[in-house]
Parts: sequence; C-alpha cells; structure tokens
Amino acid sequence: MRVALMIEGQEDVTWEDWVALAEACETFGIEALFRSDHYHDLSDDGPHERGALDAWGTITALAARTTTLRLGTMVSPASFRHPSVLGKLVTTADHVSGGRVEVGLGTGWSEVEHAAYGFPFLSMGERMDVLAEQLAILHDGHWGEGEGPFTFEGEHYAVRDLEARPRPVQRPHPPLILGGAAGPRAARLAARYADEYNTVDATPQQIGERAARIAAACTAAAREPIPFSVMATTLVAADEAGLRRRAAALAEWTGAPVDPAAPGPTWIAGTTAQVVARLRAHEELGVSRVFLQHLVHRDLETVELIGREIVPAVA
Repeated sequence: MRVALMIEGQEDVTWEDWVALAEACETFGIEALFRSDHYHDLSDDGPHERGALDAWGTITALAARTTTLRLGTMVSPASFRHPSVLGKLVTTADHVSGGRVEVGLGTGWSEVEHAAYGFPFLSMGERMDVLAEQLAILHDGHWGEGEGPFTFEGEHYAVRDLEARPRPVQRPHPPLILGGAAGPRAARLAARYADEYNTVDATPQQIGERAARIAAACTAAAREPIPFSVMATTLVAADEAGLRRRAAALAEWTGAPVDPAAPGPTWIAGTTAQVVARLRAHEELGVSRVFLQHLVHRDLETVELIGREIVPAVA
C-alpha cells in the first residue's frame, strides 16, 4: 500500500510550514504530499481567520525545492479555474518538478467560499456538467495524444484548434484523481478519465461498496479497474500516552473534543501498531493508497512517525 500525507492548506499553513512539511516527507520517506485547494477556512458562519496560499502556486514552488516528493491536490474545484488555466498550471508544475505532480479534480462544494471569492455556485447537476467538460478539455486537449488541434464545444466551455505546448513531462499525462461516493455518473467519469478514484471518510462497508462500483464501471467501459484510495483523518502515536497528548493537541486546534479511544468510525487512529492493522484491513478491501489527513500540520514528529514506522510496515 502507498501512503501520502494530506494537509488542509486553508488551515493557516504558511510558506514556512509547507517547506518544513515537504522537507520532513522527503527526509522520512513519505512519497507524496497532497493539499486541499481552498481559499479560506471552511467555517460556515465565519469569521474566516485562517488563511490559505494558492494550491497550485504552492505546489509549483515546492516542486522547485524538492527532488523526489510527489505533489498534488485533493482536490481542485472545477469551479475555481478555467480548464485551460488549470491545464497550463498543472503542466508547468509537472515541468518544474520533473514529472512529480498529480491532480485531483472535483466539483467544489462550499457555497460560502464560492460566494466570498465570486465563483459561481451552480446546482450539483450543473457542477457535474462543468466537471465533465473540464475533464474532456484537460484529458483530451491539454494532455491528449491525438493528432492535430483539439476542438471542444460545450455548454460551459469551448476551445478551438487547441494545440497545447509543451505537453507534460509525465506520459501519457500527470495522474488524474477523481473521487466522492462513487455514484453512477461519478463512476462513469472515473472509468472514462481517471487514473485513481478516492473516497473520503468512509466506513469499511462503504469502502468495499464504492470500490466495487468503480470496478464495475471500469469493466463496463472495457477498462481494467483503476486504483482505489481512501482519505481519512489520522491520529497516531507510538503509545497510548502519546496518543492522548496528540488528541488533546488536535482538540485544541479544531475546537472540537477528540476521544483518543473512540475518535470516529472512519478515522485512521491509534498506536502505530493499531494504525498499521487498520491500513492492512483497508488493503484487503481493495485500497491501494491511503491519504493520511494530518490536521495539526506543525506537528512534524507525527510526520516522522508515519515515515519511519508506518510507511515501511505497509509497503
């Protein structure tokens, strides 16, 4: 199983924090650092006091400072950027990194955030339409290997005689991740375009069901099943005393109580041995990669523990 570190970038993660996290990941053997793509913290009623640096600006800058670390978004809302802007950003980051970026793409979901920054917030069906058009333009236009220029006419976007240059370093293109609850339309889009499908905060039963739906959609599209991954809030320490300390730190950061003995049915939490056992159980359900959501992002000791103890135990 592959392990990536997932950071909520809208939680006041400074540039200095990003550099420290990237250096820790490379030092301690975590292969990938992913971040959310939000413009402010996600409290519905404000005030929005925790800031966010732009996701693709951060990734491109980190790409120039790292040598082996893979970098990506989980996920970029299709509503934030025109697909040609996103395509050029991803291709640029791919060149800067020498082929180490991945892109998660979704519909966007925070109405408050969209209103604050002036992004249209459409109905769920319309947002899925936007996502589908963006996928076609990115996958087949900016990254496609077809001969001649690419033209697309949709309800939301149109590109004409597109010949995007340069192409990304990675071939056939940077890995594209879609995700959600594996509903019928999402599963069809994943089977058509995605290199990986991710689900968030899912119980073991939900993981099994969603993985099966993605595999079935791939089969219907005459394609081999794509890798299935899980993102989950993570709380881990070497022993019970350390777990209690980290639970207290997490509760202080989030403002919500955290019971280290029973943090939640979808969390990946416990001592190192318990977390390894949980990941092995996920692997038996068909999970090939896990994104460990590390909320207290300045706690680099947890990053070291994940890299030194958990990554090799499940590799």
